Amino acid sequence: MKLSYARWLVPLWGLTMVYSGTVSAQTATDKVPKPSSDSCYVNGLSDRLRCGSVEVAENPNKPDGRKIAIHYVVIPAIKNLAPQEAVLGIAGGPGQSAIDNAAGFERMLSKVHQHRDILLIDQRGTGQSNPLACDSDNLTEMLAHDDEAVDIAAETRKCKQQLQSHADITQYGSEQALQDFEAVRHHLGYQKLHLYGVSYGTRMAQLYMRDYPQALSTVTLDGVVPMQQSVLAIGSAIARAQTLVISDCEQDALCGKTFPKLRQELQELSESLHQYPVMEKIHHPVTGETALLTLTRDKLLGALRLALYSPSIRALIPFAIHQAYRKNYQPLLGLLSLQSGAIDLAMGMHAAVVCGEDWPRLTSAQRQQAEQSVVGKVMLQSIDESCPIWQIPPAPKEFGTPIASNIPTLLLSGEKDPATPPAWAEMAMTKLTQAKHLVSPYATHNVAAQSCAGDLIAKLVETGSINQIDGKCLKKDVRRSFYLNASTVEAMPEGLQ
Repeated sequence: MKLSYARWLVPLWGLTMVYSGTVSAQTATDKVPKPSSDSCYVNGLSDRLRCGSVEVAENPNKPDGRKIAIHYVVIPAIKNLAPQEAVLGIAGGPGQSAIDNAAGFERMLSKVHQHRDILLIDQRGTGQSNPLACDSDNLTEMLAHDDEAVDIAAETRKCKQQLQSHADITQYGSEQALQDFEAVRHHLGYQKLHLYGVSYGTRMAQLYMRDYPQALSTVTLDGVVPMQQSVLAIGSAIARAQTLVISDCEQDALCGKTFPKLRQELQELSESLHQYPVMEKIHHPVTGETALLTLTRDKLLGALRLALYSPSIRALIPFAIHQAYRKNYQPLLGLLSLQSGAIDLAMGMHAAVVCGEDWPRLTSAQRQQAEQSVVGKVMLQSIDESCPIWQIPPAPKEFGTPIASNIPTLLLSGEKDPATPPAWAEMAMTKLTQAKHLVSPYATHNVAAQSCAGDLIAKLVETGSINQIDGKCLKKDVRRSFYLNASTVEAMPEGLQ
């Protein structure tokens, strides 16, 4: 069984650090765990890390029931000036592994890493912590697959059946995972944490602020998902980001001249593929071998959506749209191959969060808003088909209450973010009394990976205050020039575009 329906459009949030890695960590078996001295390596980092796991009850209300191991790694500080503290990096998704993204976290938090440990925990249901992952198509299969013809209900049932043998999927929501994070903190002996959450990780960080404020010194929320926001609002966020990239091209002298009808071409291409999907032989974008492409509207929009997350890949979007309109699909295939594996989600955990915490609280008005965009409508239809099958109990009604806190909190947004627009951070600040929101005008999703934000986070951690945080460096123009042809950003002679 291959779970393919969720590949391009259904996953709702994405962490744009695409660094894969593996660790070898021992599983803790003592009932009263002691700090681990085991060591391990992860891909992308040359130093040995501290690693281990803590055994917890899968169902916190059944302490004598099934146990699962929550795995962690610690990237030791270069010169540890605060051994009782650590920076906890929380991954996105929901469904991504923090440990697999260790190299990315270390890169973003390199300055704060000079004096603080970085703690990464594979949230229950992800990575090594009893992962709830279903089989997914490889790139060749995805290219050939008609994603609009998939029986979502049937695939969901198969995935659920596969996972039920080793997990009670109802126990993999955010609130259960939060208790695991605290168990790891106590296990390692940290008295205080500095939180850095990105994308869905900002939800986990806000819950930490709500339930365990005494354990926190500072919080950074990067790509903010406010507690009171419906997940389906991401449809309008994607549409907003897509409009921005086309507007940016139109306002750029070379891009606007090279692709003068880009908006019209995308609309006509999308409508055409919706009526008549393309099926043809192509050169595989990785192997170069002959392969089958089934290009649907959903696959087109899903590929463009993921391209919006990365500033460098975003620069390819106008050229890819224009060439696809001219029936040359190789540039679009390039976008697909660049992003193959970019969102490696544990779909069971993803469903536990979305179906328990977001789907039940959708209002009629939110549903109508979701249906205003093609992507939002497809997501809504997919979730409406799959969530009743997962049967995740709804989170309490107060789950969506905005967080009230006086913990020093830095909120970061990218103006061109296709998932969590700046307005969402403003919504999250409603009851945060010691908070500052900074917007990077050129960043997309995950501001710390694209800007000087790592320096700002380090200052927050060192000073414990938002008062000295100056976001001027975020305004540095780091825009990538749009690709005007397959290899350069320079104009070609007229008639050759």
